[in-house]
Amino acid sequence: MIVVFIVVLVVFGPQKLPELARGLGKLMAEFRKASADFKGAFEEEMREMERQTLQAERKKVAEAAAASAAAVEPAQLPAPIVSEPPATESPVISPVEESVARSSDAPSGTDTETAAVADSHESPNDTRQSA
Repeated sequence: MIVVFIVVLVVFGPQKLPELARGLGKLMAEFRKASADFKGAFEEEMREMERQTLQAERKKVAEAAAASAAAVEPAQLPAPIVSEPPATESPVISPVEESVARSSDAPSGTDTETAAVADSHESPNDTRQSA
């Protein structure tokens, strides 16, 4: 590089050397700008091609999924899960009609067995009073 500098200095002289340096600087700047533009355009084109490839792959996958979903019979699909709301109401207890009338008198004879059967069906939590 030193040899080239000495040859240029001898051929062109010291007055033309600054002009040559400016011209060389401008040429190098234009070359760098052109190479950066070319590199940017090339990378942008590569990104666009990759984007198109990904979109094509996604489209193929979506079509394959749609085709496989259409091929599956409805009986093979899992049943949807239906959840029932929690039961917050207490069970309703309805009164049962008794076949034997109650009375404050003690039952006699065959009515004793019927009253005993009726009394055995009452639960211990039953708080009803005889009338």
